[in-house]
Amino acid sequence: MTKIFAHRGSAGTHPENTMIAFYEAERVGADGIELDVQLTKDGQIVVIHDETIDRTTDGTGWVKDFTYHELQQFNAAYKFADQYGVCRIPLLEEVLAWICSKPLLLNIELKNSLIAYEKLEQKVIDMIRHYHLEDRTVLSSFNHNSMALCHRLAPAIETALLYIEPLYEPWHYVRVMQAKGLHPYHRTVTEAFIRQARHHQIAVRPFTINGESLMKKMFQYKVDAIFTDYPRQAREVLKKTP
Repeated sequence: MTKIFAHRGSAGTHPENTMIAFYEAERVGADGIELDVQLTKDGQIVVIHDETIDRTTDGTGWVKDFTYHELQQFNAAYKFADQYGVCRIPLLEEVLAWICSKPLLLNIELKNSLIAYEKLEQKVIDMIRHYHLEDRTVLSSFNHNSMALCHRLAPAIETALLYIEPLYEPWHYVRVMQAKGLHPYHRTVTEAFIRQARHHQIAVRPFTINGESLMKKMFQYKVDAIFTDYPRQAREVLKKTP
């Protein structure tokens, strides 16, 4: 059955990439959570999507230019501030310490396409190993060189390739990259594509599946998982999908 990953937590109803968004994802029955990581000025792994803090906090500037302590002064509740008050940008370690006692799966997206964060891959892998989460974590990125490095550093941790435009013969490419999953933009996914992926034993987890009709289509295709901002709605649609 298709797994439901809460994209940046329950990002449609709670402040994205915050602990309360992850708590909500668990509460509504998501199978896993997806989050994004970057490095602070002092080398801490923080959970935030954009390279700047402008969109998701009440501050401005580049994540890389702040220490972790400095980032804590900003409210990451952004558009949900009236509902949830103050939410801080979490450390990856905070999330892993919480999730290690839960049955949830985990997808960590490395945000290193625009900024080449030094040793991000090794730092993330070390943290995963510290919490013994190798067997239920997927590492993904639009930076495929980074995913090749992750595989060399930690072959036991699954890697997956994010992409937006269609790939020609992705089955061969994913094997060359020694990855096990493809995370495509949903518009590139067809039923025939999923059949081929299954034949080649490649996991397909499309993003970002938010509308009910799109959820239903992906469930009918029997994709391996979806990433959605609305895990509660996805769970309800899945129950109704034959």
